[in-house]
Amino acid sequence: MAVKRIVANIAATHVDHAGAFYADVLELRVVMDHGWIMTFAGEGETAPQISIASEGGSGTPVPDLSIEVDNLDEAYQRVVAQGLAVEYGPAREPWGVRRFYIREPFGRLLNILAHE
Repeated sequence: MAVKRIVANIAATHVDHAGAFYADVLELRVVMDHGWIMTFAGEGETAPQISIASEGGSGTPVPDLSIEVDNLDEAYQRVVAQGLAVEYGPAREPWGVRRFYIREPFGRLLNILAHE
């Protein structure tokens, strides 16, 4: 047996609001839309991962999702352009990542990061 993917499911009353953030800010594409559920995906193939944590590192809370991007500065500029509040960072962490925290439209804390 092999785990092929892990999908985070976020409960929301207005699923249609997801596109402005997940598609426009993070450039994920809609791969499924049934009206009551939308699934967004990036390009490429990666191994499924799940993290279990007692803290978020550097004194931060545990984020609901960690999303790795290839260009943190561009992601940050998109977040600022959307008028979203940054709750932490951008910060260079001692374990080799740069990152910032924001809340997505449904209140979940996201750790947006890039490995250095």
